[in-house]
Amino acid sequence: MTIKALLLNASLKSGDEVSNTESLMNEAVSIFNKNKIETEIVRLRDYNIAYGVTADEGKGDEWPQIFEKVKEADILIIGTPLWLGEKSSLATQAIERLYGASGMTNDKGQYIFYNKVAGVVVTGNEDGAKHASASILYGLSHIGFTIPPNVDTYWVGEAGPGPSFIEADGKQNEFTMQHNQIMTYNLIHFAKLLKEHPIPTEGNVVKN
Repeated sequence: MTIKALLLNASLKSGDEVSNTESLMNEAVSIFNKNKIETEIVRLRDYNIAYGVTADEGKGDEWPQIFEKVKEADILIIGTPLWLGEKSSLATQAIERLYGASGMTNDKGQYIFYNKVAGVVVTGNEDGAKHASASILYGLSHIGFTIPPNVDTYWVGEAGPGPSFIEADGKQNEFTMQHNQIMTYNLIHFAKLLKEHPIPTEGNVVKN
């Protein structure tokens, strides 16, 4: 059984800059690799993503490249830093663009994101991790992703300016690392479950 995981890093830093969010996401990647899950991280900042709520906003829009990866994936993780207690603008934009495809259907006539599972990774210096996680996970659930239990992992430092995840050696935080493990294994378990037993069509075929 081939399972594919796609991780969208919504850091505001480009790919040539160190990302605290990606550092925590890599902890999930290490577990995916150990379990032979095909894994890819995409840094959203490196793409020209147009504003809008469609799957393709036309000339110059590079979101369709990312969307193709989403369609191929069984597992989706959105990683975001916190700014003023909120998910990043790129995380919001990703949800908006995914919503733009929410009317599409699979070959059974169900919403296109059925039988895909999703989770969230959050890093920051202060509060807002649970708020950002709730916002992202609800958005993904609303458009058809399956949300297994305990699929959010986060690290936040003390209030005010201070060291971020890498500088503070957040990998030593037992709570964060335990939730990273729970999140990743639950995503794997449910992805395999839905691969073997897809959501039945009874009662949820979309009428166009």
